[in-house]
Amino acid sequence: MSENAAFDAIKAKIDANPVMLFMKGTPQFPQCGFSSVVVQILDYLGAEFGSENVLESDHIRQGIKDFSDWPTIPQLYVKGEFVGGCDIIREMFENGELRAFLEEKGVSLKADA
Repeated sequence: MSENAAFDAIKAKIDANPVMLFMKGTPQFPQCGFSSVVVQILDYLGAEFGSENVLESDHIRQGIKDFSDWPTIPQLYVKGEFVGGCDIIREMFENGELRAFLEEKGVSLKADA
C-alpha cells in the first residue's frame, strides 16, 4: 500500500463514520490501555463509532500519524474533525466537554450517561 493509498483509506474511513476511532486492537479487545480508555468513554456515552485496528497495517499505523500530524494512537475523529488522543478525550470527558462536543456535532448519545 502506498502512502497515497493509505491516506485515501484513512479518509474514506473518517468520511464513512461520523465517529471514527483509530486504535490498537478492536473495541471488543483493545490491545493498549489508552485505546481501552477511549473505547470505555465512548461506550459509556453511548456513542456509536467505527474503528480501525492500526496493528493490522503498518501503512495505516504510520499513515494515521502523518494524516493528523499527531504522533500517538488512539486518535478520535468526529464528523471528519480530529479531536485528539487518549489524554485529550479523557480530559474532555471528565469536564463535560466531550458530551457537549458530540451533541453539538449531532452524534446520538445515551440520555443517562
